[in-house]
Amino acid sequence: MIGFDNKLKILADAAKYDVSCSSSGGKRKNTHGIGNASASGICHSYTEDGRCVSLLKILMTNYCIYDCSFCVSRRSNDVQRAAFSVKEVVDLTMNFYRRNYIEGLFLSSGIFKSADYTMERLMLVVKKLRTEERFNGYIHLKAIPGASESLLKQAGLYVDRMSVNLEIPTEEGLKLVAPEKDHQSVREPLAIIKNEILNVQQHKKIVKKLPLFVPAGQSTQMVIGATPETDLQIMQTAHEFYKDYKLKRVYYSGYIPINATDSMLPQIGTTPPLVRENRLYQTDWLLRFYGFSLHEILNTKHQQLELDIDPKLAWALRNPQFFPIDINTADYSLIIRVPGIGRQSAKKIVQARQYGKLKEYQLRKLGIAFNRAKYFMICLDTVISAGFHYPEQIRKSLLGHQSSTKSNSIQTQLTLF
Repeated sequence: MIGFDNKLKILADAAKYDVSCSSSGGKRKNTHGIGNASASGICHSYTEDGRCVSLLKILMTNYCIYDCSFCVSRRSNDVQRAAFSVKEVVDLTMNFYRRNYIEGLFLSSGIFKSADYTMERLMLVVKKLRTEERFNGYIHLKAIPGASESLLKQAGLYVDRMSVNLEIPTEEGLKLVAPEKDHQSVREPLAIIKNEILNVQQHKKIVKKLPLFVPAGQSTQMVIGATPETDLQIMQTAHEFYKDYKLKRVYYSGYIPINATDSMLPQIGTTPPLVRENRLYQTDWLLRFYGFSLHEILNTKHQQLELDIDPKLAWALRNPQFFPIDINTADYSLIIRVPGIGRQSAKKIVQARQYGKLKEYQLRKLGIAFNRAKYFMICLDTVISAGFHYPEQIRKSLLGHQSSTKSNSIQTQLTLF
């Protein structure tokens, strides 16, 4: 018989491999219950004003009927198993919240018995928290692929965000490491959740007081580095799922080796592809918020992201014909394409130049990374006579500022792929 403390240790540890627990967008307000998810996003991170917010992140169980090679909870893996009851998860969440340990719950599970059996238990947890405990804190629930539509819709009434993990970016890669699974079983619940969200939004135009349904939207996660997909294939899949299912986020999780017996996967001791993971997130951001199209960053000629430089800089070096950009006349959409200038800095530039043409010292004060941006822009006092810098010269100059420690870590990443 496993004690409660050991259960918590086992199931919290097993949950750490799921990274998709960002929660920005929660709108559930506290009227007469406990907790509040409306004030800010809740995740394992720090907010912009420095506050640390946290979720209780656990699995309902690490028993699983599937034998996915990349998963620590795989059926054949020799690990200690445990399972919470519905009441235990509810009590644990409320006790942790009352002690100010957490501000919300991230709940996932291995699949035991069947998808519907597991999904029903997850649904009962969130239902009891909302209706019996009057808990209004943030809840992120992992939906179970293959679960019935009615269970998904019931659960969606009590949570802020739902997600269904795609696991591996391509169907071919998934079959290599998880032959019992397929992408269609993930697409179906994502479509159900998307359609219900849209349905509720449509009806709210007529009936103002409708129950909330997944107000913070849905997300998915892909494991990176366990199978041989290119970065182009990964981002093509992400782009498709953003478009088809209106996802709030796609998470890219660098594979952490957990099994020494499977020769198809990177072995224990192999460094996780953290730099590659970061480059994928940067690309994701460029596609969603910077106006880039996928073929500009990744295409048949450039199927892998460069690990030593970020994707915006890589694009700029491949396209010198677009530069330099005159910072005093260019549109916002062009300014944000300059390496070293983010969206907020670009907005400040557009606002500030209403009062006169900007000089170098003013741009520095606006928070741009001037040492990077200077190669791709001109301002009022730019010295044109300094001569043209070729892309390779710029690359060498910028990489020369990096520390030897960072360079060594990048070289380690390169050997993995």
